[in-house]
Amino acid sequence: MKYNPSNIKEVTLDGRSLVFEEFIAAARFHAPVKIAPEALERMQKSRELTEKIQKSGKPTYGITTGFGDFQKVAVPEEMSNQLSTNLILSHCTACGEPYADEIVRGILLLRVNNLLVGFSGVRPLLAEIMVEMLNKNVLPVIPEKGSLGSSGDLAPLAHMTLPILGLGEAKYQGEVLPGAEAMKRAGIKTVDTLVCKEGLGMTNGTCAMTSCGALALYDSICAAEMADVIASMTFEGLTGLRNAFDPRIHEARGHKGQILVADNMRMLLEGSEILDNCQQDRVQDAYALRCIPQIHGAVRDALQFVIHKVDIEINAVTDNPLIFPDDEAVISGGNFHGEPMAIPFDLLGIACSEIANISERRIERMVNPALSNGLTPFLTTEPGVNSGYMIVQYAAASMVSENKVLAHPASVDSIPSSANQEDIVSMGTTAARKARDIVQNTLSVLALELLTACQAIDIRKRLNTHGQKLSPFHQHVYNMFRREIPFYEVDRELWPDIRKAEAFIRRKDLLDLIDEYMPEMLENNAWEQFRDEFGKKSE
Repeated sequence: MKYNPSNIKEVTLDGRSLVFEEFIAAARFHAPVKIAPEALERMQKSRELTEKIQKSGKPTYGITTGFGDFQKVAVPEEMSNQLSTNLILSHCTACGEPYADEIVRGILLLRVNNLLVGFSGVRPLLAEIMVEMLNKNVLPVIPEKGSLGSSGDLAPLAHMTLPILGLGEAKYQGEVLPGAEAMKRAGIKTVDTLVCKEGLGMTNGTCAMTSCGALALYDSICAAEMADVIASMTFEGLTGLRNAFDPRIHEARGHKGQILVADNMRMLLEGSEILDNCQQDRVQDAYALRCIPQIHGAVRDALQFVIHKVDIEINAVTDNPLIFPDDEAVISGGNFHGEPMAIPFDLLGIACSEIANISERRIERMVNPALSNGLTPFLTTEPGVNSGYMIVQYAAASMVSENKVLAHPASVDSIPSSANQEDIVSMGTTAARKARDIVQNTLSVLALELLTACQAIDIRKRLNTHGQKLSPFHQHVYNMFRREIPFYEVDRELWPDIRKAEAFIRRKDLLDLIDEYMPEMLENNAWEQFRDEFGKKSE
């Protein structure tokens, strides 16, 4: 891909300029991380003001008072450090399976970047410890269930903080260890206690939902790009009509995503002998072929919105209260609330579901002899004794239906907490986790479509009703795919083919092929174009 995060060799954090590609580079591809010195200076100034407030005894949430509904309880100065540490001990209540390593790396990265803005009153030491954990790949064990998405991701971030205190569990060199042991083996010093305000500074924030959702977003962008290619191969196998991609149609409507996808389809299908010989077969195709630009394009437009929101959030300050050293103001607010990300991540799940929905419909058209424009039943050469690709469509339909359940928005739900002090919450972390699961199902459905499309192309060429020559780019894709997965002549164990197809999609081999042979398509899809629609930053 033109903007490939795996090519980024180092990420410098200053709290203000992290971009999406850099986040992916550090979280997924382990790019080393360092801190800009001026950001540590900002942290130090906010720390000094926090200590001044602590000594003054002025009622200030989380510094001289308890948390949540305990805001009414004054905490003496000598107990303020214990207050911060107790917050971690009492809030590490998450349940379920641990987050994947890349999500944990993203959580650490975002927590550091948020703190570096210098509005949180946290010691620079904690940011330096977390960066050392990132660079040495010491990853706290963070169970993924238990966050309401307000006041931030409290339980997950408490688990994140435990190893810094020599507590909890952490993974190091592939082994889950007691937190103290993992830190010791990596040569990272722990701290005995947090100091005033640090409990809030470490746990108030949207880092878990943003990390999980941003990684799902990256995979959704990749899925959307691959979907155009896979759909175009199905289109060729089904002898679709090119007039659906005439630019005049799409310019008449004006949606940028739709125009982009129509451009891609024309490029991908150019030079196909099969399509050249079928354009008079019908007047128009079914929606799953004819409306690819409208449906894939709507997904692209939704992704633009989500990218814009993620770009903002990865540089956002999301704890409470915020400390402003310039005028020594301490202001309580609600920046920890996850609603600004809950709605985008719900939208992400809905958009990604649509990629799978139309993909499954195209699979059905290929295997159904009543819909396939002359292909053999279930794409088998000996129907009856062989079932061919009949159950491939079942598997796709199962995942598509699961996506429909998962796509129900989490952000419309709420449940009060902390004695109704926190009376409406975002469920944004649930939205992000659902989006992650949806995109994984969608990638598998796309793998099944590519598997089916290559079989359909082989059958079409054997029938020789419209010639033999594929579009040049499709021939490259076909050759690459067929080196791993042969034609399905008679029934054999099909799961190895499916597993290889899923791996092919997830390795992003298809995107590498686009980068090599069709760079103009990637120019259309460059991430800057997604951002430009809404502004690269919220300036």
